[in-house]
Amino acid sequence: MNFALLLQMKNLPRCYSKEMLLRQLVNILSKFTFPFLLFIGQISFSQTGIIKGQIIDERGMPLPFANVVIAENLIGTTCDNLGYFILENVDPGIYSIRISYLGYEPKIISEIQISNNNPSIHYITLFKQYNQLGEADVKASAFEDKNGSYNSIKSLGITEIERAPGANRDLSKVLQSLPGVAQGVRCRNDLIIRGGGPSENRFYLEDIETPNINHFATQGATGGPIGMIDVNYISDIEFNTGTIPSQYGNSLGSVLKIKFKEPRDDRIGLRATVGASDWGLAVESPITKKSSFFFTARRSYLQFLFAALDLPFLPTYTDAQYFVQYKHNDRDEFYTIFLGAYDVNALNLTANQTVDQQYILSFLPEDKQWNYTNGYVWKHFFGKGYSTVVASRNYLNNRSQKYHDNEHLPSKLLLDYFSTEAENKLRIETTQYFNDISFQAGLNYEHDVYTNSTYHKYTKLENIVIDEFETKLNVNKFGGFAQMNKKAFQDKLSFSAGFRMDANDYSKMMNNPFDQLSPRLSFAYRFSPSFTASIAAGTYYQLPPYTVLGYRDSTGTLVNKSTGLRYINAKDVVANISWLTDFSSIISLEGFYKRFSNYPFLLSDSIAMVNRGDYFEILGNEPVDSRAKGFSYGLEFLYHQKLLKGFYGMASYTYLVSQFTDRNENYVPSSWDSRHNIAITAGKQFKRHWQMGLRWRFSSGQPYTPLDLAKSSLISNYDVDPTGIENNSRMNSTMLPVWNNLDLRLDKRWYFKSWSLNVYLDIQNVFDFESELPPILVQEKDDLGNPIVDPENPDSYQTYLHYYGTGRRLNSIGIIIEY
Repeated sequence: MNFALLLQMKNLPRCYSKEMLLRQLVNILSKFTFPFLLFIGQISFSQTGIIKGQIIDERGMPLPFANVVIAENLIGTTCDNLGYFILENVDPGIYSIRISYLGYEPKIISEIQISNNNPSIHYITLFKQYNQLGEADVKASAFEDKNGSYNSIKSLGITEIERAPGANRDLSKVLQSLPGVAQGVRCRNDLIIRGGGPSENRFYLEDIETPNINHFATQGATGGPIGMIDVNYISDIEFNTGTIPSQYGNSLGSVLKIKFKEPRDDRIGLRATVGASDWGLAVESPITKKSSFFFTARRSYLQFLFAALDLPFLPTYTDAQYFVQYKHNDRDEFYTIFLGAYDVNALNLTANQTVDQQYILSFLPEDKQWNYTNGYVWKHFFGKGYSTVVASRNYLNNRSQKYHDNEHLPSKLLLDYFSTEAENKLRIETTQYFNDISFQAGLNYEHDVYTNSTYHKYTKLENIVIDEFETKLNVNKFGGFAQMNKKAFQDKLSFSAGFRMDANDYSKMMNNPFDQLSPRLSFAYRFSPSFTASIAAGTYYQLPPYTVLGYRDSTGTLVNKSTGLRYINAKDVVANISWLTDFSSIISLEGFYKRFSNYPFLLSDSIAMVNRGDYFEILGNEPVDSRAKGFSYGLEFLYHQKLLKGFYGMASYTYLVSQFTDRNENYVPSSWDSRHNIAITAGKQFKRHWQMGLRWRFSSGQPYTPLDLAKSSLISNYDVDPTGIENNSRMNSTMLPVWNNLDLRLDKRWYFKSWSLNVYLDIQNVFDFESELPPILVQEKDDLGNPIVDPENPDSYQTYLHYYGTGRRLNSIGIIIEY
């Protein structure tokens, strides 16, 4: 059994325990909260807000005298000669603004939240029209047209993120409702994109790459249970699940780009948030006339409540982020970003009465993990475009320990793991415009240092194995890209072609950039202002995780370097048709086909690494080679309705097939082969700033690999690894039943003279539907709590399979005070 399986946190105990906690917490809070709300509802009054900003073109040049109109009431203004505008005396609420300028494509910025105590600031870019027959050929839309195609790109604003039912203001949980995203473990934030694994995603804070945006991060992948980012300061996000532009490398599945809101420039602003599991403080303010910042911090208090409720684990998380920007002049701007977290998971050894408690304590290690991303960006605009220089560093420090029976004795040590990852990155890009052609190119260099000190005693089939090694790995990476976009036939045809190359000095198998040549091509044709069809194809490469690259045996040999390890490769084709309606919505249908090669294959377990990574674990810390192959294909439907006359909604359906090779090189279902996924969200805004939303999700059962009961029950194996040994000759041969749940969210806002209050109730799984999870192996015990030896096999314990589920109703109350 590998390291990943030892650290799996089987889902019911953690998720179910948190749900019990939050139920009790909400019952307590409700006794005090709702009388308070009734009281302040009698004294609240509101003032007006402000919308302001600047309109520029794609080269960063201001557009003087552009028109800005509020769509709901047709109140508008004209920009000054530097493109600046201001709309005052706007009643608090949610609005959309329409921006237009002769010779440029009009744009709608939808669902802007206006508050009486904080101006809404927007720097908006319009793109020039070429060869257009007339204004009627272009439809102003809340859905941005990327290079003439809505292919695989989904955009969400902050209002849509904040109000998402069941997400509790967690960005990754919002994304799990989009098409192409399969449902993984219900209490985690893993993004499973189009049949690939949870390690295939990349995240960008503005232009700065960060490896993970979740607490208790899975090393070697991109998931975790709780989001790190404070969504209050997100402006919007762009989520690309296919046909990834050439400027983004090292990704096979998706790229998520997060854009922060403009910090306020009038005075100091404060925000306090109290939720069911944490509290947070934030400040934003101008620094000088040309600079401003925001800073946020959160701290959980679950550990105290978990101890009071006699739960077997005590998680604590802390995070902080800041954004500082300086606009030197119309040509140059600078900004810096920081995102960091400190996570601790301790064991509560007194909580050991039930089967679930005992199971958790038998395998769950004690963890300490901290990480950060810090980056600096300089953007320079010139006559025909702009250039960007990005320097950043991200760091991960991960420590885990586990003892048999949780007795801290040297003879009972099962796991002592300490690892660090440091990435130092430099990227230079330029974008230039030549009439109806745009060109983008860039280079990147990266120096990375990975360290690992491991002692690990575990089972492998029926054998006890001890891994003990130390490693330090230095890797230099380099790459480059170029991309050209062209419009023709009165801007009806959009064409994009590009390539990128990547390489590193890890081995001869990876140091030739032409071996990782990634061409990308797309066409889109606009048959009418409303109807667009597109097709795209691309090749993508991704480096295996550092845990794979740096794994050594007891002699100090880099094991996976000698197995011919390569970049993971994926090729895909995507076709899309989209219809922009006349009532602020889009309807799209998209099909895709992906083929994977050179995927890491876990030699000891004889499975593809794609089937690992959605638990609380370390991914890939073992011998692998690059033999695994796979494919996925599917069909995605999306209906996305922006706010219109108080209503909003989204409906998505994904049909997905995902298969990878097994030990016999036969294609079998992957762990993400969930054929049918449905998510429907609908909501309504009411008078006096009330809002209610519902989200219903459905997923057909996912496959899993059953346990080898005979080998798992051996005393020698069970004492080392109580999670059981999977029967990989039956890889993903068993299916879980279907699951569904309904979430509800209710929001109420009050606006006072100089501050505002937002209170929300978020209920996950309203009907208390329990979804089944793979069974766990449990010892039979006598009346004294001692394990019973199988009388027919003295070398084995007497065991049984314990079937359980997760997904009980979870209620959360949150309070946000903003000054």
